[in-house]
Amino acid sequence: MPLMIERATAADAEAMVVVQIAAFHDDARLYPGVAIGGPPGYDSVATMLRKIAEDECYKLVHEGQIVGGMVVYVYGEGHYHLDVIFVDPAYHGRGFGTQAMQFIERAYPATRWTLDTPTYALRNQHFYEKFGYVKVSEEDADDIRLIAYEKRL
Repeated sequence: MPLMIERATAADAEAMVVVQIAAFHDDARLYPGVAIGGPPGYDSVATMLRKIAEDECYKLVHEGQIVGGMVVYVYGEGHYHLDVIFVDPAYHGRGFGTQAMQFIERAYPATRWTLDTPTYALRNQHFYEKFGYVKVSEEDADDIRLIAYEKRL
């Protein structure tokens, strides 16, 4: 069964948060010295409900199960920001992240995409760079150093 990408609903929020927690906590396993955690609100159903109501929030579904998600911010004038993309670690290596990136790039008439990722997250950096994202800056946010990426179309 192929990966399905669908708009998330309020009924999906709890399952999406469970997957998001697993995805962000996996960074502590991958990168020694990185504390368990994630971006603000990553473990909050209330935050996910807000994103589902206010932003472009998608769920990744495989064989009837939510295995990931992503949130897109619409900034206007062709500028979109990928707030978060996550895949359950049990489903890594199956191309689901690639399919999700291809989906958003087809679905939105962007002239500019932006996103950020932690400096320690080498796997994420490689992933974004293979899609043509370029590092534009680094900044400190919430006790973590982030790399800002941009892709102009």
